Amino acid sequence: MDKPFFNLYSHDFARVAVASPRCKVADPAFNAQQTIALARQAAGQGAVLVAFPELGLSAYTCDDLFHQRALLDACLAALADVVAASSELPLAMIVGVPLRLNHTLFNCAVVVAGGRILGVVPKSYLPNYGEFYEMRQFSPADNTAVTRIGLLGQDVPFGPDQLFEVEGLPLFRFHVEICEDVWVPVPPSSFAALAGATVLVNLSASNIVVGKSGYRHQLVGQQSARCVAAYLYTSAGLGESTTDMGWDGQSLIYEKGDMLAESQRFLQDSHIIFADVDLERLAQDRMHATTFAQSVRRHADEVARFRIQRFPLALPLDRDLPLQRLVERFPYVPASSARRDERCTEVYNIQVQALLQRLQSSGHEKVVIGISGGLDSTHALLVCAKAMDRLGLPRTNILAYTMPGFATSERTLRQARDLMAAVGCTAREIDIRPSCIQMLKDLGHPYAEGKEEYDVTFENVQAGERTSHLFRLANHNHAIVIGTGDLSELALGWCTYGVGDHMSHYNVNASVPKTLISHLVRWVADTKQIGDTGSDVLIQVLETEISPELVPAKTGTGKEAGDTAAGKPAQVTENFIGPYELQDFNLYYILRYGFAPTKVAFLAWSAWRDRDLGPWPEGGNPARNQYDLAAIKKNLGIFLWRFFKTSQFKRSCVPNGPKVGNGGSLSPRGDWRAPSDSEATVWMEQLARIPDN
Repeated sequence: MDKPFFNLYSHDFARVAVASPRCKVADPAFNAQQTIALARQAAGQGAVLVAFPELGLSAYTCDDLFHQRALLDACLAALADVVAASSELPLAMIVGVPLRLNHTLFNCAVVVAGGRILGVVPKSYLPNYGEFYEMRQFSPADNTAVTRIGLLGQDVPFGPDQLFEVEGLPLFRFHVEICEDVWVPVPPSSFAALAGATVLVNLSASNIVVGKSGYRHQLVGQQSARCVAAYLYTSAGLGESTTDMGWDGQSLIYEKGDMLAESQRFLQDSHIIFADVDLERLAQDRMHATTFAQSVRRHADEVARFRIQRFPLALPLDRDLPLQRLVERFPYVPASSARRDERCTEVYNIQVQALLQRLQSSGHEKVVIGISGGLDSTHALLVCAKAMDRLGLPRTNILAYTMPGFATSERTLRQARDLMAAVGCTAREIDIRPSCIQMLKDLGHPYAEGKEEYDVTFENVQAGERTSHLFRLANHNHAIVIGTGDLSELALGWCTYGVGDHMSHYNVNASVPKTLISHLVRWVADTKQIGDTGSDVLIQVLETEISPELVPAKTGTGKEAGDTAAGKPAQVTENFIGPYELQDFNLYYILRYGFAPTKVAFLAWSAWRDRDLGPWPEGGNPARNQYDLAAIKKNLGIFLWRFFKTSQFKRSCVPNGPKVGNGGSLSPRGDWRAPSDSEATVWMEQLARIPDN
């Protein structure tokens, strides 16, 4: 039976939970009840794993009570209750408990599922400094060579060298360490990640002092990033003894440096947090970063010692289970205005610094750029202006040309003129219609005889004429041509090959997607970087419908330039290639992670199905669109065909330009090297598996 499309487990996600139960010191029966109640809650939410705090069945702060047989026996009875309860729950539980072995006491994590104990993991590093005296009661893991123990009538694997893998969910392989283990220079989880663990779990008690919460974030976040893994961090809370310490019950879930969930601190009752971990993202990033495999080879001895414990779980595939995880609608544009300002500042600086270097190294002090009055050329002009400022050169060294053609509107022509004036560049205007008509006559094109035939030749004659002018103007003025085309257009092949907008001496926008360019321009407008008048022009550009303006409206007036002067353009780009906001979403997940179309569609549905779900970028008042699965599938199909089948030959020979983000660039010298004559068959077959609604 096919896996249900609207279920997160069908797309290599796994829902995990971290719980912090209210506890009572030295009352294992009560603690087991609290633990089981939270485990049932986790199972009800479709989680496959729930982790509890260090020594949670006894409480961490028992001190010398750990040497009392009555307490240790009660802990075994409490563990038996947890194991029995697990037989009715379709998830794995990890609980903390003190266990005796060969006259030695160990601080252990016990992995339980399906009425069985899957493994026991003893703590490797015992703190014996500050307020901690664990070596007074416990022994570290390497104090025994035993690899299996008898526990509650079961023969159970024992040791820190265990990985646990859910059958039917092969990317979900987890490792367990305990508190101090992650505070040491080389945590056990580092080697576990090299051995294939994608989910790292830490059972912690961790008392709270001033500043420690922030350090936990740094510690857990960095370990998850360094190991390219998810990291689940538990912490003891209410009920632990406050004889000498305080407790906040902080729980964290990180994925490769990104925080997915955090509990409130200092809560007065049991609590639990959930997160949907993207297992494929982790696997793809490990495969992409080949140094991960080099680390595996270098630490082969440590990696080889791990044992894998596989176990079955009844995954919740019997129902729809949408993501609880936030999927940003605009993966290239942070929703937070503060983060977006930071992103815009950094992108501008990368572009400006790159252009500055190219000008200095090539010995040029002037640039030539075509200005259409549209979004991309506006942004490129702003980058040029900042570069001139940094070089201490006048902005008049920017030789800007607007070149109206057969379909140029009064609006965009006015915007081009106003923008050039606001920037203070050298502004010129060249009417390309006479030279285009001559070219069309030379070609014997029907338009030259007064017929309204607006084919690809008609369009490309205009695009080529503009670029030809720019290159010869650059020769004439000892300048270089600045390209304006963006990442989204390259991905979709929405550019005229060779002598067209495909070509330049240096393209500052080469790796900036359309959705980010619009926010960069809005950011310049909001921050008044080219004055109030300039900001007004930028807002007008942002409100202009995106069009190549190469085809005039069919009014019967033939070659008149005013055919589309008023009203909507005859060509609306998004009518041909789909909404940029959707296509940039598709681009990010296909280029950055290599996800299958089915998963990309599931993510798009999660992000875009309801305009009222999730945050929108703050400020700027973007259109708040929503798309059903049918629209998502249709536009994804456009993207897949154009990206994989028809457009690579253009990307195989693009000009130089700076990479600005991890979302990728399409330069054959950078992130994307692909054959120009590949097929799109396998992607289109995947597309067909997506339901229509």
